[in-house]
Formats: sequence, C-alpha cells, structure tokens
Amino acid sequence: MATQLTSLKGTRDMKIFPQYNPATKLTLIAASIIGLIACGSNDGSDGSDGSDGSDGTDGVSGSPGLSYLNYLLANNGSENAGTVDTVNQSGAVSKSFSTGANEGIAIDASGDLVQAADLTDNAVRTICRINQRAAGGEYSSQYDREITGTTTGLANPKGIALAEDAGYVFVANLNELNISVFGTAAAGDVAPVATTTLSVKPWDLTYDEANDRLFIALTDGTIAVYDAYLANGFTASAADRTITPSNSEGTKISVNAHGIAYDRASDRLVVSDVGDAASATDGAIFVISSASTADGGTQVDRHIYGPESMLGNPVDIILSGTELRIAEKSNDAVLVYSNIFASGSGDIAPDFVSSTSKPESLAEIHTMATPTDVSDTTDVNTVRAVAASSNSTNISRFTTNLSAVTATFTGVTTIESVTFDIEGDAYATYGDETDGGIAVLNRVSKYRDSGSLDTSRDRQITGAATLLVNPKGLDVDSHQGAIFVADIGTNATRTETGVLIYSTCAAGNAAPLMGLYPSGGTTPWDVDYDAETDKAFLALTNGTIAVFDNVMKKLGQGVTTVMAEDRLITPANSGVPVAAPTNMHGIDYDPVTDSLIVSDVGSAAVADDGKIYVIAAASSASGQTGVQVNIAGAATELGNPVDIMYDGKNLYVAEKSNGKILRFDDILKSAGGDIAPDLSIDYSAAESVAILPQHLVR
Repeated sequence: MATQLTSLKGTRDMKIFPQYNPATKLTLIAASIIGLIACGSNDGSDGSDGSDGSDGTDGVSGSPGLSYLNYLLANNGSENAGTVDTVNQSGAVSKSFSTGANEGIAIDASGDLVQAADLTDNAVRTICRINQRAAGGEYSSQYDREITGTTTGLANPKGIALAEDAGYVFVANLNELNISVFGTAAAGDVAPVATTTLSVKPWDLTYDEANDRLFIALTDGTIAVYDAYLANGFTASAADRTITPSNSEGTKISVNAHGIAYDRASDRLVVSDVGDAASATDGAIFVISSASTADGGTQVDRHIYGPESMLGNPVDIILSGTELRIAEKSNDAVLVYSNIFASGSGDIAPDFVSSTSKPESLAEIHTMATPTDVSDTTDVNTVRAVAASSNSTNISRFTTNLSAVTATFTGVTTIESVTFDIEGDAYATYGDETDGGIAVLNRVSKYRDSGSLDTSRDRQITGAATLLVNPKGLDVDSHQGAIFVADIGTNATRTETGVLIYSTCAAGNAAPLMGLYPSGGTTPWDVDYDAETDKAFLALTNGTIAVFDNVMKKLGQGVTTVMAEDRLITPANSGVPVAAPTNMHGIDYDPVTDSLIVSDVGSAAVADDGKIYVIAAASSASGQTGVQVNIAGAATELGNPVDIMYDGKNLYVAEKSNGKILRFDDILKSAGGDIAPDLSIDYSAAESVAILPQHLVR
C-alpha cells in the first residue's frame, strides 16, 4: 500500500533522533606514494657516510593522560548565557545547544538535562535527550518542559542535584535561603514537594542517594549535612552537622563555598570556594575526608590556592574518578587536576587548562544504559511485578503470580491505559470522548503506594494543541524519548483517528511530534512500537493490524504526518479471515521470535467471545495472514480482553467484561483452543496491563 507523507515546513530541531538522520559521511583517504627511480642497469658504488647532524630542539610537553569523557558545560557570560556546550576531555566543543537557562546542570538516567535558570525567569528546565539533539537546537515547549512561576517559590536557583531512584530534583534556591524539592516529572507553576529552610544562602549541593545524605555548599564557606534527608521528609529544622573547612591550627580557611562533589567510595568531599566574587585570584579547592561523619571545624586534606592555581571564581566542579574539573568563571577556563586526591597543598598549577568564556556549571555525560522498555521485555526472569489500570481510577501493582495486590495509586479521572518508562514513571491515558490527556506519574512503578496525582511530582499533557480527544492504548520508547498514543476520538481539529507521538518530556498543551493515520479512516485501539525495527503495530477496531515502517526515521527527516500504513495484516484461520464480530484491542510484538500477539474483544456487549491470536513472521506479514495460536472459548474467561502484555514467555491479559487479570503461560508454544488461563486475579473494570521488569529500579 502506498504511504502518503506530508512534511511540516519550518519545524525547528527535528533531529532529536540522530541515529535516523540522513548524513553524508565523507572519508578522506591519504595515499603515500613511494617513487622508485632506476639509475641504469647497475647500482653505483656506495658513497662515504656524512657527518652526524645536530640534535633537534625539544618538543612541546604533551597534555596529561586524561580519561576519555565528554561533559556538558553551561555558559553564563554576556555573549553566551543560556547555552550549553558538549565538550570532550581536551576541551574541544562538538556542539552547542540553546537551553535558555544559565545556572546549575545535571543529567538524569534517561539522558535528559535538568538546569536551573535565573537569566530572565526563575525556573528549572528539563531538556529532553540533550545528547541526541542537533547542534544549534534550542529549548522547545513541544519537546521540553519547565517548572516556573510564582507558586514555585524559585528565586535565583543555582545548583541542581537529583535523587534518581526516588524521583526528586533538589534545587539550591539562593535568594529564598532554602532547598526546594520537586518531583522529576513535575512541570508548570507548581509548589515544591517540600522546602528545607537554611540560615545561609546555598549555592550548590550533592546527594548521596545510597545513604540518603545531602551535602550543601553554603556561601559563608561551610557545608551543611542532612542525614536521612528523604526519610525525614526534607524538613529538618536544622542540619545534622555543619562542616567548616579549617587548617591544622583549627582556623577556618573557607569564605564562600560554591561547587561541591562527593566520592562515596572514599567518603571524601571536594569543595570549591570563590572567596570574594569580585576577585579573580582568591579562589580555592578543599578536599575533606570522612565527610559522612565530619562535624564542626575540620582540617582539610588538601588546600589548593594561589596565582599558579588560576583559581579566582571556581563556581562549579565535577569529579570523574580522581579527575577534578573546575568551571573557573573569572579566569574564563575549565581547569583539570588529574588526581585531586594526591597529597600536597599550596599554589599548585592545574594539570590541564582549556579556555572558555564564563563557564557556570559542569555535568559529566555518562554512557546511558539502554534497558528495554516494559513492552519490549523478553526475559520472564527479570519481571518483578505486574501493573494494571481500571476505569475506577486505579493503577494497581500485583505479584507476578497474581496472588496479591501490593500497591494502589489513585486520582486520575477516567483512566484508560497505563505503561512505564525506564525511570519507573507511569504514563496513563484518560479521556471522556471530548477532552483527553496523558498523566505522567512520578515513580509509580515502585514507590507511590496509596498515592494520588500530585502536581508537585506529576504532570499532564492535555489541551487543544495536543489533539487528544479519547486516548486509549499507549507505548513508550524511552531511548528515543517518545510516547505513542492511540486516540479513537475526533473533533473539528483532528478529523481522523490515529496514533499521536509526543516527547516523553512534554507537558501541558504540547503539540504532537507526529501522527500515524491508518487508511480508510479505521480506528486504532492500541499501539506497540518496536525500536529495533522502527515499526509501529496498530491494533484496529475493524479486526485488522496496521504496520507503519521507519517511523522515527521519517520523524528525523521532518515528516510529521503519515496518512496510510505500509502494510495491513488480516488475521485468518485456515485461509479464512477471522469471522465478525472482530475488534482488535491489545497488541504486543516480540522481536526475538518476530511474533505478534493481539487480543480480539469480538462484540463489546458479549462477555464470552474474546480471543487471543499469535501471528508469526509479523515484521514482514501482509494481507491475509494465518494465525499460529488461537485461544478462544468459555474456559478461557475471555470476553473483552482489552489489553495484553508479553513477558518473554507468558501473556498477561486485562479482561474487562469479566473483571480479571489473566495469565496464559508459554503462550507462543500453546496449542490454543478453549483452554483455561494458568493464573488469574479479580480486578474490577480492568482496562490495561503492564509488566515491571527488574531494571525499573525506581
């Protein structure tokens, strides 16, 4: 079937997915040519040896053997404020991106940049998949989000720290003299989850999540330490300890602490001190041992300062093993000490210096783990729990053997389907046939028992620009930062039902990045995207399956609308298409076996005509296609199997009309027919089901 494409001209920064960007690769091959000159048939006699030449001049000393790494550098000068550069260990800039923010930065486990801003507005911005974005790109409300507004209480926010497992961002809120805590999924003009009141202005902070300990660099030169920070609810009336960097005589030597980094393995802190911000020569670096227990005046292990050190205003630092990088703002440089834990204090020159204008903050770019999303999990041994949603506004977690409910989350009205990203955030669709949305719920996969939607932690994607009317099934591709949503509704703006694609960082009234619309006006109920093959499989309510190829490749090329599928699969038994009524709902593709599993609710008004089909060789299937496994009949308890999920061996089913979550074991090898589920648990108004693998540690 021919695919019709339209491209949105003028759309900015469409190269969010660079692996699909068409790029010209030029290879320059230099050939060395050796000339052999013949001098007649006989060689001449050897000449006498010449005298030895004089020794050459000494070469220039090389740079130290720095570890290979890339880092982000936030700029804050009159000419470059609001930009973030990608820099390698030698100081070479590979690209620059306009975040519109200018203060402290951190990178989360998904590769999103979180940055404080006081350039024009006080804000915390999240830039989606910063390392995948194109050079020269800029902050976009379609891709990215921010926390900003009077309710936030932000006043000149500076340093940023993340509690990845628990899902919090900690902000050094300078002029409010507090630490403001927000959920990592929050957006908009929202109040913080909590604030920690301080008596001195904070500039930066670092969090040891393994031990639940927060270290705060204060502008009076001291370091406040909060033990059991999360466990105590962020609101302790005072720090558990205050570290004052001192010399061997017990005299305080710190003035104005700014950057701070913690090495958990050795229990050491590294702290930068800008001294007088108006001076370009009085900065310092301190190394402090036994940081987890240090209290009061603490003799530092190492104190670096003086003109050779180039330390004037060292506003931020990052620690990579033993290598310390320093954003030295007043002297326009990034300084590197290759072994900051070595002995020796005094006026010590850095091992490496790279010039840069007004650096403000640093964050190391780590190689991001790329675990599979929940819908792509292929190892049953990694599954630790099962989640499901119901129309009674619940998201519940179950044991894998469906023996018990272990947690319940409420508060999303008219909830439909739920799935999860690799950080453990839930994405839940909701709608009432006129106004739909997606709720992004912070760390529901593990922590939010008995909780409900909280704008300080969670956010919603909703509004006229989203085009959401009545969304149903959805899928998340965490690696590329995309949400796929099947919407069965239409309105005056969007007259075709289809699958809409959004950025995982989007918030509020954000427009979709792309739309996939099956031909003939057919309606999709669910979608499964396979990143490995770049295919989207759509379960259609007319009993067929639409397959869209090269989805993200097309998006990377600027295509925003695809008006017809590449292939249409019609399930058949013994050469005859499945008999009506047929109505595909749940869908899950297994890339390991190239199998497609779909659920058919039949007639929505009948509680015993549901079916499960397995289709082999699905990536290339087209037209009428034989069903490999067909499960149907009274014993199956299948009436309206509205959603399914495969764990690499077993199939979980959300059975709505009979109010159950079912499990059929070893589904691909099943003989099919009228077989009973292997496991089940009652769950009223079941609407969707998802598995929670071990790598969703949040």
